[in-house]
This record gives sequence, C-alpha cells and structure tokens, in this order.
Amino acid sequence: MVGAFAESPQTLRRARLLGLSGWAYHVSARAGALGDVRPETVAAAIGFIAPEAVTDGWEAAAKTTEPMEVATWHLHELCRWGDDHIGDFPRVGRLLDLAKRVVTAVDAAGLPLFAAWRSMPVPDHTPGALAAVMLHLLHEHRMGVHVVAVRASGLTPLQAIIAGPEGETGAVAFGWQPPYPPAGPLTRRLMWAESVANALAGQAYGHLDRAERVELIGLLESLNHRLVG
Repeated sequence: MVGAFAESPQTLRRARLLGLSGWAYHVSARAGALGDVRPETVAAAIGFIAPEAVTDGWEAAAKTTEPMEVATWHLHELCRWGDDHIGDFPRVGRLLDLAKRVVTAVDAAGLPLFAAWRSMPVPDHTPGALAAVMLHLLHEHRMGVHVVAVRASGLTPLQAIIAGPEGETGAVAFGWQPPYPPAGPLTRRLMWAESVANALAGQAYGHLDRAERVELIGLLESLNHRLVG
C-alpha cells in the first residue's frame, strides 16, 4: 500500500517540481522528518541503504530544498493520495481507528524515523488522508524494528539483504557495491532476525484484542486488493 503511493506517477511528477531526482527524493522524503542532520545520521537511521548512496541523495536534495520541507511536502502528497484512493474505502473509519491505536501504542525507543514521522503535524484530517498516514507509520515502524532485529542478530544490513529474497539484486538497488558475501551462512541468522522483528512489531498490535487484530488484517488485505487489483 505504501508502495502504491510511492510509485504513483502523480507523486513522482510532483517530486520533479521540487527539482529532485528520483533518488534524491527517495532519500530526502524518507528521512526529511529528521530535520537538518548529517548524512551519516540519515544512513544510520535508514540502515539498509549504503551510506555512500544515502549521502549522494541527501546532499543532492539539500542543494535545492531543506529536508523538513521535502518531508512536509511528502506528507501533504500522502494525504492527498489517501483522500483520493482510500477515502471511499467502505470501512475506512474502522481501519483508521484500529491502525491509529496500534501507532499510538508503539514504544519509539530505538526507532528514530518512526518517532520523527509520528511527531509530524498532519495537514489533512479527512478519514482517507489520516488512514494513509497511519499506514505509512505502520510501515515505518516495521522497517525500524527490522533494522534493530538485524543488528541484534549480528548481521550487517548488507548481509541481511544478501540473505534475503532479493539477494544481490536488492544490494545493487540499495547502492551497495560488490564484492558481496555468500548468502548461505547468513540465512539462519536472518530467519532469527525476522522472528525477533515480528515479536517487536507485535508488541504494539497486542493493544488490540485477538478479534480486532484479525479484523485489522482483513481490512488491510481488502484495501491492498483494492489498490493493486
């Protein structure tokens, strides 16, 4: 669902209005909520993008606009997209209620990007816009706990990418340069990291009862089918 917004031609077209390349926009929109920080801080917060690639995107964006301006613009576009694509979802109110309860329950310790985005003022409070923001925050939460779990497993971000389903293709996409480590010895550690990430993410969902969790999953699946179907 987050991907549907990020890959929307309208989103990319408006990004170009800021004078940003696709890569500069990707990095600055993702981490702009952190404010005017050094690229090393951005790379540490994102985790899975090669530091050199983060620096390239972050510094390129900084030549034309402030990071917080990109993040604010991105949030406006997310709300616009949510109102257009989720606003008429039949049970958007219930989706918003359940997702918001999970987002509110998240302990943000060790999750700088999630914390930064959760503190951003939301410019549009229509149900579709708010639902899109909550889904973005749920995604950012899952990405953040995945970084924590990977590091706890003893894997580097590159090793985790190589051991994952996209392997070297994923490493190239995230700006990592060869040579790459062999995937075989890393797979078991990645499986452990995934289980830890699921447990960490599940803590916030534990604030819903079992029936509500099942309901939320059903609503997300239904919305995903609607968006990509």
